[in-house]
Amino acid sequence: MNVNVIKKYSKEHKLIVGITIVVIIGAGYFIFQKYNSPASIVKYSLSTVQRGTLINTVSGTGQISASNQVDLKPKASGDVLSVNVIEGQTVKAGAVLAYLNARDVLKSVRDAQASLESAKLSFEKFVQPADELTILQAENAIISAQESKAKSIDSLKKAFEDGFTDISNAFLDLPTVMSNLYDNLYGYTIGYSEKTASGGQSNVNVLISALNSASIKDIDKLISFRDGASSDYIIARTNFDTNFSNYKVTNRYSNQETVGKLLNETIETLKLMSQSIKSQNNFYDTWVDLRTLYNQSIYAQVVTYQNRISTDIGTINGHLSTLLSIQRTIKDNADSITSNERTIVEKTISLKNLKAGADKLDVKTQELSLKQKENALLDAQEKLSDYSIRAPFGGVVADIALKKGDSASSGATAFTLMSAQGASVISLNEVDVSKIKVGQKATLTFDAIEDLSLSGTVAEIDTLGTVSQGVVTYNVKIVFDTQDPRAKPGMSVSAAIITDAKQDVLMVPSSAVKTSDNESYVEIIDTADIIPSATANGPVTAKNPPRQQVVEVGASNDTNIEIISGLSEGDTIVSQTITSATKATTATSGNIRIPGISGGGGMSR
Repeated sequence: MNVNVIKKYSKEHKLIVGITIVVIIGAGYFIFQKYNSPASIVKYSLSTVQRGTLINTVSGTGQISASNQVDLKPKASGDVLSVNVIEGQTVKAGAVLAYLNARDVLKSVRDAQASLESAKLSFEKFVQPADELTILQAENAIISAQESKAKSIDSLKKAFEDGFTDISNAFLDLPTVMSNLYDNLYGYTIGYSEKTASGGQSNVNVLISALNSASIKDIDKLISFRDGASSDYIIARTNFDTNFSNYKVTNRYSNQETVGKLLNETIETLKLMSQSIKSQNNFYDTWVDLRTLYNQSIYAQVVTYQNRISTDIGTINGHLSTLLSIQRTIKDNADSITSNERTIVEKTISLKNLKAGADKLDVKTQELSLKQKENALLDAQEKLSDYSIRAPFGGVVADIALKKGDSASSGATAFTLMSAQGASVISLNEVDVSKIKVGQKATLTFDAIEDLSLSGTVAEIDTLGTVSQGVVTYNVKIVFDTQDPRAKPGMSVSAAIITDAKQDVLMVPSSAVKTSDNESYVEIIDTADIIPSATANGPVTAKNPPRQQVVEVGASNDTNIEIISGLSEGDTIVSQTITSATKATTATSGNIRIPGISGGGGMSR
């Protein structure tokens, strides 16, 4: 292509040429990045699950105290029962200086001891294998339930037989009652001796005609009762005919389902017939009331019908009561069979579990309950110890601020103890000081003496804190267990106070435990997948990614965390994942080589 043409085109189409150049440069950069990007290498630092003591400490700094005097304050309030020392007396560490009244706490200790003993007995009984008598009783319970089921089956069978008998007795009377219902409405016995070919009226219509002197309102009222009685009769008649047909094809040897269905149909028929009788009774009673209102005589045949209606009501209600009773008996027996079947299943499972022994989860629950009782006793005993004032270290009683019968207050000075040993005062914030108690052990180090480390005991904790720029701090006095002449008053000291120590627990580095969806887990690499590192004890690579193992965690400190379940001592886990990047090897000859495209060269200008 002619260079001048290209230049002319470029001038005329600067935008298009510019965009084309940008696209070409971007594509080249993308290809370069893709084939020269670093490849990630994942390495894993491994740790072993170990058993040991998990120690939690609270750290603080301060100075060696110039005074070896310590004020002792009771941890609880109460009346002083006894003071066991006098001023100037030398006492050993742990000596009881005074006792306070701890009646309520003593009761709590006794109750906790009794509760623990009861829990131990329950646990021992729970984990013991079932004895022969218990197993025999469980087997007898199954047999009893099976016998009860058999009795219920027999009772149900008899109830169906009795039900069919009661249905048969009902159908001895129902056709007559149904005939009476028809005659009461549509017969021709009132006002006429017989039905005539012309001009004949049914009983109810004759009775309405007999009220020709009554008001239109009263006649309409009577007509309404007539229409209601006629409608109820038709419904009862339709149901009766179907019911009667089903009865004819059913016998005593029909299955229970058929008899049960017939029983329900017959009960429904009796209810509808009862309603029909009631409607007719309302019609006749209204007619009698209206005739009486208008001073007219009452037909003798009407009185006869009313008496017959009353008799039919008694007949229907009697049969209905009998069939409802047998219906309830059938249901009760069926329910009893179902209940017995459930009892048999329940007792069978119970016997199986009894022979198999206590369930592991149930045992664990019982163990947890027992542990809670033990902790409750320890808590009560710890509270009880607060009602005695003890010397945290050996020394001389310099001052006694109370006597027998006094009321001691928590936090008020009761004794002043002089020690021949040194002491340090450190400052703690309000969060850390809440974890500190008198008598806790501490390790002390000194800025001025690098190789010196002394043990000490917490002897005193300030009741009131000091506020400085909105921060509250409390002074804690720690008495040295041993004296070193190099430790001088005023020297800076760092103290690590042991607040909790759990012995013989499984521990892993805190960095090894991760959390997802409220579950804690560690990562484990299968031994066969490990590719050893060139550096001894260094990070390793693996053929496959580590798998997750869910664990239950407990106490922790700055470096380790307790594993309650999910791991065993000696298991190897991932404590740290290290991701590094290395550049992939590429051919370099001054040009970018694109796989799949042969040749080289540059772009013409």
